Amino acid sequence: MEELIAKKYIKALSSGSDLAFMENVSEIFSALSDSFSDKKLVSILDNTHVNASDKSSILLDAVKSAQSDKVNNLIKLLVAHKRINIIPAIAKELQKNIANATKTYKGLVYSNSDIDTNVMSELSNGLSKKFDSTITLSSIKNDFNGIKVEVAGLGVEINLSKDRIDSQIIEHIIKAI
Repeated sequence: MEELIAKKYIKALSSGSDLAFMENVSEIFSALSDSFSDKKLVSILDNTHVNASDKSSILLDAVKSAQSDKVNNLIKLLVAHKRINIIPAIAKELQKNIANATKTYKGLVYSNSDIDTNVMSELSNGLSKKFDSTITLSSIKNDFNGIKVEVAGLGVEINLSKDRIDSQIIEHIIKAI
């Protein structure tokens, strides 16, 4: 639900704006979204005893580096409609929109072993060619028995599990007998 509301605000914010402005706004909202991990700030913003003008001034001080009336008006509108809690959703949707506009995506590669930088580069180049985009991959070592490539912005997930391959080979051998 928050994503739908965030998209409407972003649509209004982006009308008549260029990509550079939207990238700047995305950085500001990402930083503002990161501040929502501070429990003290969230408790102040959620507190019903703190009036709207104080909440507005706190958030406006946080975004004053943008020096934009559009951003300031958006913050005032969010405070007036008691929708401060969707700021992280706005940040996420802004990042998605900019990634789609620039065709630049970030992906993750999960594996239980270290992956060579050449392999990462080949995976990145292959996916970039396949999707006509620029895809940057980073590796995360976890307990997954195989390789899993995930590019969230494109909705792509490639999964090569050793366990799954072993079970399919066994099934094939059993069917052949």
